[in-house]
Amino acid sequence: MSKPSDLVQGTLDLLVLKILALEPLHGWALSQRLKQVSGDVLQVSDGSLYPALHKLEQQGWIHAEWKPTENNRRAKFYSLTRLGRRYLEKEAANWERISTAISGVLRLTEV
Repeated sequence: MSKPSDLVQGTLDLLVLKILALEPLHGWALSQRLKQVSGDVLQVSDGSLYPALHKLEQQGWIHAEWKPTENNRRAKFYSLTRLGRRYLEKEAANWERISTAISGVLRLTEV
């Protein structure tokens, strides 16, 4: 049985892109932001987040830059690229379509 904190396969990219569309963040801050905005329901491990960030960077959807954090430590900050913004818009629309269809099925009542 799946736990509420498990992310549906393929949604992590979409969630990361959406959060980075708001502001550039380093990995730890990104994971905390996801946890915060989801009311502690969605949590992502470092073992899932950093490979996803690497993949998104390789695809040209995000850009990474080393900068000092608020604690004056060096961290890689990620920001959305123009290509990433277009991909996010397309995938968010697709997610809305699919989640609406799934919600409709789940609202069916038994006879």
